[in-house]
Amino acid sequence: MAAVSPTTRSRPPLGRCLLRLFTVQGSWNYERMQGVGMGVAEEPLLRDLRGANGGTTYHAALARGAHFFNAHPYLCGLAVGATARAEHDGVPGEQVERLRAALCGPLGSLGDRLVWAGWLPITSGLALIGVAFGLGFPAILGFVIVYNVGHVALRWWALRAGWAYGARVAMALREPVLQRATALSGPAMAFVVGVALPVVVRYLSGGFVGWSRGLLAVAAAGGVALLWWQRARLTGLRFGLALLAVAALAGGLWR
Repeated sequence: MAAVSPTTRSRPPLGRCLLRLFTVQGSWNYERMQGVGMGVAEEPLLRDLRGANGGTTYHAALARGAHFFNAHPYLCGLAVGATARAEHDGVPGEQVERLRAALCGPLGSLGDRLVWAGWLPITSGLALIGVAFGLGFPAILGFVIVYNVGHVALRWWALRAGWAYGARVAMALREPVLQRATALSGPAMAFVVGVALPVVVRYLSGGFVGWSRGLLAVAAAGGVALLWWQRARLTGLRFGLALLAVAALAGGLWR
């Protein structure tokens, strides 16, 4: 297949592609996972291929873009940009599919470390500290703004890096800024959550006095022991919901 240079379009429609990436999980299914959404997001970057070989190049690339894919949703743009650029560079279809498959694991692992085990608990912990110190709604609003600015910036970087590197996208994963962010996210999360826990516990227990504080400590210790003992069947969410139900019942009877 003849290469179609990406310079034929001075400004690739990365903005349109980014907007579509926000819906990448809207068509999630067990057969292709995020694949269909990936194909939809990649389509604007493939439109320059419509004139090649009577449109067969475009349709083949679009079909490959909708094949199975599963990774962290905030980093899917790296695969979208890389495979679209590879299609423009004339990389054989089989190699493009291998590239997509090879990116699933690294992007899933990297996204989990950066976002779910880093950025999300860091911003959540800071918001909880703010609420505990009386900031109230501004702390919650600050969390919403800061978290989303960070996650949109990560999506935008991933898409641009994928388009810039193409089939050499592994180089983007070795960028120093990304490596430092990955290395610092864990310690930063541990520090913020470590500070937030006692501050929030003190804030939440402020309404308890005397013997009720001892009862609260016993309930907390019993909850930890119960979760450890029944860890195969009981989760923190179930235990929390059960406590809420008991608290609501006790409050109703108390009144």
